[in-house]
This record gives sequence, structure tokens and C-alpha cells, in this order.
Amino acid sequence: MLEAVWIGFAFSLGLLVRAIGLPPLIGYLLAGFVISATASDLSLPQEGNQIIHHVAHLGVLLLLFTVGLKLNVRSLGKPEVLGGSMLHFALSIILTLPAVLFIFDVSWYQALMLAVALAFSSTVLAAKVLEGKREIRAFHGRVAIGILIMQDLLALLVMSLANGTTPSPWALLVFGLPLLRPLLYKLLDASGHEDLLILFGLLLALVIGGQGFELVGLSSELGALVFGAMLARHARAGELSKSLWSIKEFFLVGFFLQIGIDGLPDANAWLFAGVMSLLLPVKALLFFLLLIMFKLRARSAFLASLSLTNYSEFGLIVASVVLPEWLIPLALTVAISFVISAPLNRMAHPLYEKLCNRLLKFERNIHHPDEQPVSLGDADVLIMGMGRTGTAAYNYLSSSRKIIAMDSDPAKVAEHQQKGINIFYADAEDQVFWQGLDFGNVEAVILSMNDVEAKMIAAKKLRNAGFGGFIVSHSMHDDEARDIIAAGADQTYLTMAEAGVGIAEHVKQHCFVLKA
Repeated sequence: MLEAVWIGFAFSLGLLVRAIGLPPLIGYLLAGFVISATASDLSLPQEGNQIIHHVAHLGVLLLLFTVGLKLNVRSLGKPEVLGGSMLHFALSIILTLPAVLFIFDVSWYQALMLAVALAFSSTVLAAKVLEGKREIRAFHGRVAIGILIMQDLLALLVMSLANGTTPSPWALLVFGLPLLRPLLYKLLDASGHEDLLILFGLLLALVIGGQGFELVGLSSELGALVFGAMLARHARAGELSKSLWSIKEFFLVGFFLQIGIDGLPDANAWLFAGVMSLLLPVKALLFFLLLIMFKLRARSAFLASLSLTNYSEFGLIVASVVLPEWLIPLALTVAISFVISAPLNRMAHPLYEKLCNRLLKFERNIHHPDEQPVSLGDADVLIMGMGRTGTAAYNYLSSSRKIIAMDSDPAKVAEHQQKGINIFYADAEDQVFWQGLDFGNVEAVILSMNDVEAKMIAAKKLRNAGFGGFIVSHSMHDDEARDIIAAGADQTYLTMAEAGVGIAEHVKQHCFVLKA
């Protein structure tokens, strides 16, 4: 009965809000409020609240573990990420604190903690919005995600300080954890690609990281993040993150249900949410001006700021630790910010086109190094995507043609550059890249990215940018090949079919030519 109510309400209201273009998270919050309002009529057992609280905690640990898996320490050190996140955090608290203190009847400590909770932006919403628009690897997407990770680290610091717990002497062992990295790498490699991989992730996030840190007096949330970060540089970190995605999403449904189940919003909660929602434009403007200060172009600063213009589920996690009595008003505030932010982000590019003349006035004359125009020089062939296919094409053509390659994976670019390959970092889905691209003498482009959608976007962007040369791609399936050609490619080769022809050609030459 209990599980049927939870899943039924969560699915129904999540589906309803999704149908009107809002994030399902809002539906889960509403489902929690509905369950709270009807709990007595449905005769739900009291121990159900303890179960959902436990599920919610597991969801938070898995979220932080997957955040750790994507943690790139180098990117966090960039001025626009480190400076932008820290300055915005401090200035946001300074601007929000007076509003909370003078409008609501709260103490200085409560006002400060509320201002801290409202200083964060939603990692879940921003990541989903950017991923849905295929902009998570674009420059503005990388800046936004970097800022969000810095905010998550700040949230963990706040929770650790606010808990007031004294770590045991055994907590010093945490500094020796990097020595375990080789062992963890071997275990990850030995886990395969299926159920053992998932169990390995759960073991690290929930047991060794979460429970282990609690045993030595440290935050379980910090433990999950640390163990995720220890695997971030492994080649299969992305695969592990994807394998845990559905489980994490399911448990996070419990987190949002729990918030609603804990109580219904009263008039004061609605007043608080309304006032804080009016401050969202201030949050957006502050992000925009700070990113402009760090040399970002107006377009990148605007798109990154818009994705960060919301309040965070991490604010709720912080509040659940330091201000549990304010959890319902904050939950309502977060939900309303999602309602405002989601449609704005869907219209981000048309909005920029309308506002660009005003926004460009704020731009500095010096552009960020990652946004400088790209020239392909005297190369006559461009290879987009340097996986196995792109690398093989580069090696084959490099003896007779002038080749230049690009890839959206910074680690892969650095690895190829060390081998002397003429390659640069760029994302084919980043509009800023196309706006500043000089094709030079390029006559042909090879599309060898893994993602079919990326190939279609690249083919379309190439044609829209005025490229009239030869575009060729590879594909796994007939229907995908037709879509790539419709987007602007001249030819598409079916990878497996071509591999079969190549093998047959070797057999023909070895067996029949030699006999002849």
C-alpha cells in the first residue's frame, strides 16, 4: 500500500508537470505535499516516513558520488569558475541577508543560514537542461557546471561546520586515501560492464564513502564525494556514472517526496517563496556581470547565467541539517524557481538574440582564451572527432595531405598533442566556435564523432557557415546515415559494412592473389 501510494503519486504528478514543460522534480515535490495532506485519510503507517528519509539520504549520497566522478580539479581552478563561484556566493549572501533579516522574524544565525542556502544553484536542473540542449560540453556549459561543483563543495563545508561534530582521531586516515587509488582502479577494471560495476559504485558511495566517513565523525556526504573524485581520472568514470544514473534518479525522487511529506506550506512559506523568487533576477544579473568581468563574451555569460538562475536542491540538503524548521518554505522556493527557470532556459537562444544589442555593451574588449576565433591555417582536411575512426583516418591521410583535427574531450586532445598530432580543442555543438571559425584552405571534412546527433549538428553548421567542400561521415545504421546526409553530408559509410568489406579484401589478396 505504502509503495503504491509513493510511486503512484510521484509518477502521476511527475508526468503531469512534464507534459506542461516543467521538470518532473516539481511533480515529486507536489506528490509529497499531496501525500502529507491525505496521509490520515489513506491510513499510511508512521514508519513510512523513516523509510522515505533513508531512501532520500541514499539519493543524496549517490548524487554527490556522481558529482565526484565528474570532478576535474584543473577546471575548478580556472578564474571564471573559482572566482565566479566564490564571489557570487559571498555577494549573494550579502545581498540576501538584509532582505531575510528585515522582512521575516528570524535571528541573525537563521538569516545567515537561509542566505547561504539560497546562494546555491541547482546542479540537477542545470545539468539536465544543458544536457537536453546538448550544451553541457560547450564553453558556457562547462563554466556553469564548474561553478555548480564549486557550490556543491561549499555546501558540504557549510554542513560539516554547522553539524558541530568533532571528528575522531581516526579521521586523519582520510589523508591517506589517495594511496588507495591504484587498488580502486584495479577493482573498477575488474568489475566488468554490468551488475558488478553498479554494485562497486554503490559500495563506494554508500558503504565505504558514506558509512565509513560517518564512523570517523565526518560527513557521509563528504565521503561519497571524495570517493567519487578519487575515480574521476579513470577512463571508465563516465561509464560508472551512467550505470548509476537511473538508481540515483530513483532515490532522489525519495528526497523530493520526503520534503513534501514533512509538511504542507503555510501562508508564511508562500510569502517567503514569493519574496525570494523576486530576487532571482538579481541572482542572474550578478552571475552575468561576474562572468563578463572574467572576460567571457556576452553570449556565453548570458547562457551560463540563465542556467544558474534558480535555487538549489543542495540548499534543501543544507537546510535539512542546519535549519530543518525552514525546509518547507525553502522547498516551495526551490520549486517555484524551477517553474521560472525551466521555460527560460528552453528559450535561452531566442532570448539572447532579442537582448544581444543591450548585452554586448557590457562585453570587455579582451576575450577569454577559450573563446578566441579558430583558424584552420593551411590544412586541407579537417577531422572532427579523434576516437579510433578519426585517429585511423588521420594516420592514413597525414602522409599525403595537410590534416588538422579537433575533439571535445580535453584529455584526449592533450594525449594526441603529446604524440605530435595537429589537433585543437573545440565542441562542434558550440555556436561560438562556428561564429569565429576560419576554414582557410580546407576542402574536405571527416565527421568521426561517436554521437549521431553531433554529426548531424556539425554537418548542418558546416553548411550554414558557408562550407562548400566535401563532407563525409561514418555511421552504424542505415537510418542514421540518411539523417546525416539530410543534414548536409555528401556521403556516409556504414562502419560495420565497410569493416566487412575490408576484411574480405584482405582475404581476397592473401588467399586468391597469392595463389594466382
